[in-house]
Amino acid sequence: MKIRILTLLFVFGLSVSYSQTKLADKFFKNYGYVKAIELYEKAYEKGNDSKHVLTRLGDAYYNNSNSEKAAFWYGEAMKNYKNLDAEYVYKYIQSLRSIGNFEEADKWFKELSAAQAGDSRLKGYNPDEVDIYDKLTSPKETIVNIENFEFNSPLADFGGFVHDNTVYFASARDEDSEIYDWNKEPFLDLYQVSFTQTGNAVKYEGSEVKIESDDVNTDYHEASVAITSDGKTMYFTRDDVNKRNRIEYDKEGTTHLIIYSAKLIDGNWTNIKELPFNDKVYSSGHPALSPDDKTLYFVSDREGGLGQTDIYSVAINDNGTFGEPENLGEKVNTEGREMFPFVSKDNTLYFSSDGYLNLGLLDIFKSDILKNEERKDPENLGAPLNSGYDDFAFFIDSDTQIGYFSSNRPGGKGSDDIYSFNIIECKQTVIGVAKDSKTEIILTGVTVKLIDETGKIIEEITTQQDGTYTFEVDCDKKYTIVGDKPDYKSDQKPLETDFENEKEHELDLELEPLIIDNQIVINPIFFDFDKWNIRTDAQYELENIVDVLRKHPTMVIKIESHTDCRGTKRYNRKLSDRRAKSTREYIISRGIEASRIESAIGYGEDQLLNECADGVKCTEEEHQLNRRSYFYIVKE
Repeated sequence: MKIRILTLLFVFGLSVSYSQTKLADKFFKNYGYVKAIELYEKAYEKGNDSKHVLTRLGDAYYNNSNSEKAAFWYGEAMKNYKNLDAEYVYKYIQSLRSIGNFEEADKWFKELSAAQAGDSRLKGYNPDEVDIYDKLTSPKETIVNIENFEFNSPLADFGGFVHDNTVYFASARDEDSEIYDWNKEPFLDLYQVSFTQTGNAVKYEGSEVKIESDDVNTDYHEASVAITSDGKTMYFTRDDVNKRNRIEYDKEGTTHLIIYSAKLIDGNWTNIKELPFNDKVYSSGHPALSPDDKTLYFVSDREGGLGQTDIYSVAINDNGTFGEPENLGEKVNTEGREMFPFVSKDNTLYFSSDGYLNLGLLDIFKSDILKNEERKDPENLGAPLNSGYDDFAFFIDSDTQIGYFSSNRPGGKGSDDIYSFNIIECKQTVIGVAKDSKTEIILTGVTVKLIDETGKIIEEITTQQDGTYTFEVDCDKKYTIVGDKPDYKSDQKPLETDFENEKEHELDLELEPLIIDNQIVINPIFFDFDKWNIRTDAQYELENIVDVLRKHPTMVIKIESHTDCRGTKRYNRKLSDRRAKSTREYIISRGIEASRIESAIGYGEDQLLNECADGVKCTEEEHQLNRRSYFYIVKE
């Protein structure tokens, strides 16, 4: 007998746990994470440590931005179950990083990398979910306005370095210059054009002219300018030429690129010097400066690199000398080509590469490797800055988000063209008013949550005296707006934003009151035919009763339960009485004192809501309408 009782208790415990899990799932699906957490944890306490419960607890806390709890429950799932879906491992890593547990995060990162060899999600891509092309061409949270630079020529133009309201660029437009055999265009020279800027509006002054110098431009290639903050020193790339101004070749007959410096003296770039770390057997070019002018970045194919061309850094000493070049390493360089580095004012490194997943040929990437942050893999800037063609020579003013890049994409004026761009963060506004759905009265104190497509709560505000709420949202996203207030049912509205900038969405929330006159009014508590157990959908509704009673600790209620007409009147009174009492027991099981439920009585089929009496043919839905419960307030 003892064994049988223990078995029954065990089975009953499993049944309760299963029921609570199903109810928790319903709250989780409807973004009720706090209630879901309570129910999942209750199920866990009763012995349900399933993968579903543990990961759902992790997700509920993760979506509610409680990284510490999320890390705990994901960690429990990791300990108890092998081969969890990579998404849970990834969110576990994110949670660990969020709470500063980098050592544990790194451990799991390595395990995930080993288990998910080639899983691009770890680098920001997931080819199992979305094609790389779709990933890099899908709309971002910004609007990028691109225009073909008005000073482009039918020949090669690239560069676009800005200093002191002047754009410097390289061009092959001088048709009087000697022809370069490689592309059958004239050799490149350096040009400049001045502009004025008001806000995001740039107005160019006059026309382009060759750079102001008697010594910089030669009969051969000059390109890729970098100028110090004080405007007194310029670094640029040139073919390796000798003192007789003729190209130097190595033993294989190859000419190489060399980095030079020039000084601005009386408005003229002069005093041209070759930098000491150049060599005759490899190329160095594409100079870029750090914001403090103390480091020079450049590209080289020198021995010891990781790929075809790598990006290097070299210290610029206070006395004007240079340190030893250092390879930026595998956080930037690949076996392919890394070229055209640029460092913005905020110390972000931009460069072009064909060694990472891209849209084709050279794409523009950015990296935070120079910042005092956790070093992440380079990020592809995506379309429209990148295309299926070569995209390179990126420059941006990180204050104004205005810049230039170069590309040989179709639709330009020449082989390579310069494009100007400005980046606008694409934001939209959602506004609304919270109201009582019955009376249309404005509701204050409503908690309004902005929830993203993954179910994560992005922002949470409370309505004030005018009942209004406002959120700023990203473009091309799906959201859910949820409004909660004690003594009211939650209301939720879907929101899908498009890609129009500065658009306003209006979504009013209509919360249905739970207390009307002397009743707590919820959706009908339905029972299966001839049953009195509390179904999951009924539990979900009864949680509204639990919430009201918790909010009003002195409130006392009574419960009335009714059946349909099928069965004898006597049997139906007994059945409805069982239903009333099972309803009461459920509420008590949720921590409400039994004394606060004055009575729970069944009235059978005595008070039908429709014509479905004995002898009347009705549908199942019509009969179910009569299987209901009421909750009257006896004392507030």
